[in-house]
Amino acid sequence: MRELWTLFITFARIGGFTFGGGYAMLPMLQKEVVENKNWATEEELMDYYAVGQCTPGIIAVNTATFIGYKRKGIIGGIAATLGVVAPSLVIIMIITAFIKNFAQLEMVQHALAGVRVCVCVLVFDAVFKLAKKSLVDAAAFLIFFLVMALSFFTDIPTYLLVISAGLAGIIIKVIFEKTKKSEGAGS
Repeated sequence: MRELWTLFITFARIGGFTFGGGYAMLPMLQKEVVENKNWATEEELMDYYAVGQCTPGIIAVNTATFIGYKRKGIIGGIAATLGVVAPSLVIIMIITAFIKNFAQLEMVQHALAGVRVCVCVLVFDAVFKLAKKSLVDAAAFLIFFLVMALSFFTDIPTYLLVISAGLAGIIIKVIFEKTKKSEGAGS
């Protein structure tokens, strides 16, 4: 029961203190889950991000569910998921009650503009950290630039890009391993 409470509180803190949506939560997820709690490795967290991206829902909620499930099974997944979404639900209900009265205020508009800029920086930081761990060889760079180009210049759904990148990774590794074995056998 104690670990379920820890899962709930940890993810409630993440859900309550990050603004800007699922991607803005990535740096805090990384810090809490990998560095502070040691609930996952960097590689596992990147896998959770990838799977969370191609499944329905918000990436941070999906990631919380995966981590909770890893720790304590189905009940852990539920505790982590409830933790990450509870603060948002409460905040949204409060904001909804008051937003009509304050949305047009210039100060509120300026504050939201500042928050948007901060969120861009947080997302960039998360992407940069993930790139350092993911872009490890020429094949990874090739897949990265191809997926980035397809993402920017086509309307291909994200889940298809993720699945295609995964298949490309498998194919490239299989070809590389076969080439490596045949070169080793020929020596």
